[in-house]
Amino acid sequence: MIKDDLDPPTDTTLILHLTQLTAAVERLAAGPSSAELELTAFTPAKAAELLGKTENWVVENIQAGRIPHTYVGKSPRMTAAHIRWVQAQGERVPNKYAKPLTAARVAA
Repeated sequence: MIKDDLDPPTDTTLILHLTQLTAAVERLAAGPSSAELELTAFTPAKAAELLGKTENWVVENIQAGRIPHTYVGKSPRMTAAHIRWVQAQGERVPNKYAKPLTAARVAA
């Protein structure tokens, strides 16, 4: 054994360990990390809520194979990545050749 192992801890050492312990507890209390959320599988009802759609829309699109999904046993689920994919597919970029909107066209 090393002599340092037998010496009682100093105040500085105790404060350092207490600070590290406090930081670890705060990280745990903050909730799940983004890596843990990536692995979360949402039910069609929860996915519909996140997407702003009906549960029926989600189920029909899963059954038709139009949106990505996975299965937990026999139950369809969507991960956060699947939900982000659906949201990205709905994005529409303005046509660069379209005529700009004027005040007269907006009022009509």
